[in-house]
Parts: sequence; structure tokens; C-alpha cells
Amino acid sequence: MPTPEAYLEAHQPRFLDELLDFLRIPSVSSLSAHSADVQRAGEWVAERMRSAGIEEVKVLPTGGHPVVYGEWLHAPDQPTVLIYGHFDVQPADPLGEWKHPPFEPVVEQGRVYARGASDDKGNMLAPIVAVEGLLQSTGSIPVNVKFLFEGQEEIGSPQLPDFMETHADLLACDLVLSADGGQWSEGRPCILVSLRGGCGIQIDLKGPDHDLHSGLHGGAIQNPIHGLVRLLDSMRSPDGRILVNGFYDDVAELSDVDRAQIAALAHDDTAYLDRLGIDAVFGEPGYSTLERQWARPTLELNGIWSGFQGEGTKTVIPEAAHAKITCRLVAHQEPDRIVELLTAHVKENMPEGVKATITPAGFSAKPYLIPHDHPGNQAAHAVLEKMYGKPPHYVRMGGSIPICALFLEHLGAHTVSFGFGLHDERIHAPNEFFRLDSFERGQRAYCELLAQLARLGA
Repeated sequence: MPTPEAYLEAHQPRFLDELLDFLRIPSVSSLSAHSADVQRAGEWVAERMRSAGIEEVKVLPTGGHPVVYGEWLHAPDQPTVLIYGHFDVQPADPLGEWKHPPFEPVVEQGRVYARGASDDKGNMLAPIVAVEGLLQSTGSIPVNVKFLFEGQEEIGSPQLPDFMETHADLLACDLVLSADGGQWSEGRPCILVSLRGGCGIQIDLKGPDHDLHSGLHGGAIQNPIHGLVRLLDSMRSPDGRILVNGFYDDVAELSDVDRAQIAALAHDDTAYLDRLGIDAVFGEPGYSTLERQWARPTLELNGIWSGFQGEGTKTVIPEAAHAKITCRLVAHQEPDRIVELLTAHVKENMPEGVKATITPAGFSAKPYLIPHDHPGNQAAHAVLEKMYGKPPHYVRMGGSIPICALFLEHLGAHTVSFGFGLHDERIHAPNEFFRLDSFERGQRAYCELLAQLARLGA
């Protein structure tokens, strides 16, 4: 029998053809017109898993877009690893900016261009292919493996919390590997140890029951815009510290090791500012730019609107003013609790003459933190250092991937991010692409990682 590496190398042309077929399915989860395509992508994944030798494969309903499950559980006394990814994609708009149609994949200069190529179809196909390579070359897998691939990640996985609670026994595992992720650069790997969570509210301030003439009534009543500005300004100090009472109570502070790992990345503020076209960084005192982006909570205004906004002047006092606020949260902060604190702050700081309605935003995600020395990270470190010839950076992410916190909450299992996308691959944007050498590297890396997890006992 060939080695797994030899098997994978020999079958790369077929694997690439399969990836191209996968990318042709416009599985856009946010658009109802593509619901059947998301289902079709799930069926495609299920059939590809069966052909790889994965057992008990099934497409499971969720009340929304489906999930695909499979398993191979023939490694006695070894840990059980759940491999996660998603087969839904973002809309392709604006279509006019694509060099090629987004769902007609094109291979150019070692890259495949298509919507979903990097996020996440190329990355999630790699572990399926890796398992095929192991089963075809050795007849077994070093650890027990389960698979969970979903069709709703790009819309926030709305049915996954209930699904995971209902199917906790089916999904039970010791560790999750997420194929939805990336590496630091083409030549340097990384290990993701933290993701911020998030929540938000909308504030609607109501004044008079209709717009009023600002000459006849100005100076005698509260203008909702002025009231909203004062209210919003009360939430953050001029230097960027959040002033909502209790906001920082549960924040996990950075340890010396945490700060050293972040400092080792040698972030260049000047280059960062040049890229953004601004002249100064800003934020909570006492923290570096990366610490603010990755490991400190935020309160940001995402939108504010009221009154007359057309050309010229219309002298009115508007009847209402509105604002949208979101917060990024760090370890131990709870989204529901932060919404309660924001609501209390609005009520305690209400200007006279207006009334407020506070509505929680649909966006809600718990933060996620995995110890940097978790056995799963130790295994990933060994594999990545071997493959790249350099030790991985330990990094955090300012954004949110809600599924990681869900795995920890419902399965009691931490998630190791083990994807091979890169920051420049234009995910969510026109001309998204995935490097074919990353596709191949991901296959080999999963073979190595599963063997390493068996040696460590996860």
C-alpha cells in the first residue's frame, strides 16, 4: 500500500476536479433563492464523505439550512475528534467586480478563483480528502473521528444552538478541529487562541409626535438628536475607555504570557495607519494596538440617523433619533449581561424631554478562549512547526466565530482552528481565491495532526 502522502500526491488532479465541482454550487445561505443550492451542497458533501470511507453519513435537518454528519469510530482507547467546517458561502455581489463568474471556478497561477474557494470549501474539503488518504493507504485512522459540516455559518448558525443541544450525545467528542480558519502567512503558521464575542442594541429616542418648526419651537423643547448625542457620549470617555457601569467586571485580563505572545508579532502601527489612510491609532489607554483589537472589549457606534438629510436646509426639530451600537466581548463576558448593562445605562442617562426604546440586536455571540498549552494546541504546534520549519505564532482574532463557544458550552470540548486560508484571499469579496498549495498542505497536515493527537492522547 502507498503511504498517505503518496496516495494524496497521486490523486491531486481528481481532488482538484472535485473542488471545482463543489465550488460550482452557489450555496448562498443568506438568499432564499439559493436554499435548494445549500441543500444540494450538503448532499454533495455527504456523498463525498461516503466515497472517502466515512461511515454513518447523513444530512440532518435543523429547521433551517442542513448539517452533514459522519463518523469513523474504530480506534479503541483513542480520543474522539470532531472536525468542523461549513459549505455555505457569502453572496457574490458586486458581480461586476469579478474577473470571472463567481460560481464558474478558474485556476490561474496556482490559485482557484471562486466564491467560497477559501471560505470555506477548499479548507473543509481538505480533511475529508485526508481521511480518504489514511483509509486507502493504512486502512485506519489514528483516532476516532466525527464530522459536522453546516450550511448556515455565514448567517450566524441560527439553528445550531438548538441542534447541538438536541444532538449532544451524537456529537460528543474530546476535541474539535475547525477547518474554518487560516495561517499567519505563506511561510509562517499560527495558532488561534481567542475570539471575541459580541452583542448590540438599537436606541430609538422619541421626542414630539411630529417634526417641528425649529424657529417656532427651538430652545423650548429637547431636540432628540441633541439628546441622542449626549447619551452616546456618556458611554465612552475621550480616551476610549467604556463608561457603562459594570462593563469591565467580568473581563479576563491579559497575563504576562499573553502580552508576550502578542508583542512577539512586532505589529507596525505606522504601516497599519498607512494602509487605512489615517494618522493616529486610538483606544483604551495602557494597551497596544493588537491588544485592543484582540483582547479588550469594545463599544462602537455602527449607525446613527435622524432628521433632514437632503440637499439644502430644512429647519426642523425631528420627532426621533436613532443609533445602532455593537460591542465586542472578551473571555468571561456574557452577551445578555452586557445588553442589560447597556439598557440600564440608557435609562440612567436619559435626557429630559425624550423617551427611549431599546431593542437588542440580532447579533449575539459568546467570546471564546482556549489555553495556549491545551493538548490540542500542543499537537497543532508540533505539526505546523514540522510543516513550515518555523514555530507558529499564537494569535487572537477581534471578530467572532460563535460555533467555538457553542462547542465548549454544549460538548465541553475546546476548538483548535486548523485551516489554511490566508488574509489576502479576498474572502467575502469579489475575486476570492484559494492557493492550491494550501489545499494540498491542508490534506497532509490533517494526516499528521490526527497521528499527533493519537500520540498525545488529546
